[in-house]
Amino acid sequence: MSPWITVFLKEVRENLRDRRTITSALITGPLLGPVMFIMLMNIVVNRELEKVDKPIAVPVVGAQYAPNFVAAMKGIGIDAKAPVSDPEGAVVALEADLVLRISPDYAKSWSKGEGVQVEVIYDSSQRDANTAVQRVRQAIELYAKREGAMRLIARGLSPTTAWPVQVADRDQATSQSRAALMFSFLPYFFVLTVFLGGMYLAIDLTAGERERQSLEPLFANPVPRSQILAGKLLAICAFSMVSLLLTLAAFSTAGLFIPFDRIGMVLDLGFHFAGTVLLLMLPLVVLLAALQSMVAAFAKSYREAQTYLSILMIIPVLPSAMLSVLPIKAVTWMYAVPLLGQNLGIIKVLRGQMVTGQELGLVLASGFAAAAVAIGLTAWLYRSERLAISG
Repeated sequence: MSPWITVFLKEVRENLRDRRTITSALITGPLLGPVMFIMLMNIVVNRELEKVDKPIAVPVVGAQYAPNFVAAMKGIGIDAKAPVSDPEGAVVALEADLVLRISPDYAKSWSKGEGVQVEVIYDSSQRDANTAVQRVRQAIELYAKREGAMRLIARGLSPTTAWPVQVADRDQATSQSRAALMFSFLPYFFVLTVFLGGMYLAIDLTAGERERQSLEPLFANPVPRSQILAGKLLAICAFSMVSLLLTLAAFSTAGLFIPFDRIGMVLDLGFHFAGTVLLLMLPLVVLLAALQSMVAAFAKSYREAQTYLSILMIIPVLPSAMLSVLPIKAVTWMYAVPLLGQNLGIIKVLRGQMVTGQELGLVLASGFAAAAVAIGLTAWLYRSERLAISG
């Protein structure tokens, strides 16, 4: 049996007995995050659907001045509640999502055919009230257009006189691309899962063994250190890949808990998606394993390596964070940038589009090239005699 296979089997077997490694690589990272997010999204989506389906009760100040308006609102699902003495205070204190206030001059202005004012008092910083505010505003605008058209018809004019330009929306978004917007954070989850899946193993196989003084006897064996490094890297990659597979499996159940059909969305996280993600992430798995081993080699203790790798964790999540706040239009050369290429490819597949052969080739070539450089630097560190000495 080749030395690197022996090292690989030894490290996997020993770390499968380590509760800390198992908890981090196979439970906390790949399962806890997806499960929490799916359950949270299930609660949020169902709450919003309830708000859309059910009538909204809104406090109305001055309802007696516009009985026809209040009745029309009730027909659209906006029920008038008893007025509050301080509308602004009630909204700020979260006693009401919004309050309608009708001017005392409403009836007088209406009878003259003049414009009337209805105030919608709300707090835009209260996200929970956004759905109710939007529904009320749309109901008022619908009522205003209908009554405005009736006034024009009564005067022998066409309703289009008031609206000479009509906006015709042609939304090209598909049901899957809309769902992709909701799950645009997935590349971040995948990168973080790969990083955490191999982090504790990388620490233990380098800094941990150095602290336990077991690295020096291992290096004393008549085996090239490159073979030892290859076995250790393969073990780290194996744990990272299993962690990624568990994350993909967890997210594939999202459709069972989130009612996408009721919100006009389709999310396909099946075998095609999982296979493409695994292929895109493969060079990143090797690259992160090499970087983690290299950084851990500089540490003299387990805790010190943990600190270094916690700082290193910031780098892989930067592209995901950047893409979530900056509207970047993907161009071909971006797929040649490690981490960025993976993010762009996953988002593209998530939207229901195909990653082209050129884009996939750039992701794999650049990723494995960067991984080769990182492995070379790590191998150079492994040749140092100081690596085997603790303290």
